[in-house]
Amino acid sequence: MHTGFIVAALLAVLGSGQSRAAEPCDLSTAACLRAHYSAPQAQWPPAQIDAGQPQQDLAPLPVLPALDPARVALGAALFSEPLLSQARDIACSSCHDPRQAFADGLRVSPGHQQQLGTRNTPSVVAAALIEHLFWDGRSDSLEDQALKPIEAPHEMAARLPEVLQRLNQNPDYRQRFADVFDHSPIDSGQLASALADFQRSLIPRDRPLDRFLRGDTTALSDQQLQGLHLFRTKARCLNCHQGAALTDQRFHNLGLTYYGRKYEDTGRYQVTADPSDVGKFRTPSLRLVSQTGPWMHNGLFPNLSGVLRMYNAGMPRPHPAAHQQNDPLFPQTSELLQPLGLDSDELAALEAFLQAL
Repeated sequence: MHTGFIVAALLAVLGSGQSRAAEPCDLSTAACLRAHYSAPQAQWPPAQIDAGQPQQDLAPLPVLPALDPARVALGAALFSEPLLSQARDIACSSCHDPRQAFADGLRVSPGHQQQLGTRNTPSVVAAALIEHLFWDGRSDSLEDQALKPIEAPHEMAARLPEVLQRLNQNPDYRQRFADVFDHSPIDSGQLASALADFQRSLIPRDRPLDRFLRGDTTALSDQQLQGLHLFRTKARCLNCHQGAALTDQRFHNLGLTYYGRKYEDTGRYQVTADPSDVGKFRTPSLRLVSQTGPWMHNGLFPNLSGVLRMYNAGMPRPHPAAHQQNDPLFPQTSELLQPLGLDSDELAALEAFLQAL
């Protein structure tokens, strides 16, 4: 009887502790947020995601297939190898700098003979989790993506046969490729495979958000926890930045197309020729986002606070000029974007949370 009473009492205490975490309270207070978000993720406050969007919350990083360390090391060497460029002066790492979260800190990057591109260099961090590569999604695999900059005239401007000849004439690379692959000479498939596997290895697994999702409830500060809650609810970020990769893997028009003006970029339309894709760009992963500025497809914003203020305003919604009234290609800003009404403290909390990704 006595033992049964003690067990029942303990269960009651434990049960009441679990229920307190889910009890209604003022979510504007740190204590209430901490209680709710210390519960299992299934018991977190409901996420706000619009109908028509993937209904996916934040998620832990998946376990990915094991990579061959020798192939990854070869890919790392090639990633920093200027032999892949026509003038032998540009490497992949020239624009995807490991010291800057594999971006380059520039609005747009200089390529062959200092030619400037029109788009900001996207980070390749977490590229293994991305379904469509480049801002316009023109590659569906890392192998395909890896070779495109080599022959792009405004990037590395090389000819692939010439690059392969250089590698085959290099004794060190001949040996390293022979150690990793079963046949010679070095071919484009081997080059793409090594570069792709190096990029697959670039998964940041110990960021504060990752620790929090693994159960370390102290990994986020009170301000970052407020930002997490806003990210999932009032700020509407989860509509597009969700899952382990923090992207919906889709394309959206943010109103920054400059259609019919200087700096026009029609985005996904250049790949699909679908009028509904004019001005759409891939939703980027937010992994290490605080380190990858300037931001947006054109590097328009030099700081995150400016990005957040623009989202808070609902982003631009350009209207057609008189001569564009019947233009079937005139782009439409996504309906997912709307004024948010975030105050300065909420914007600061959201930015603090982005530092944890």
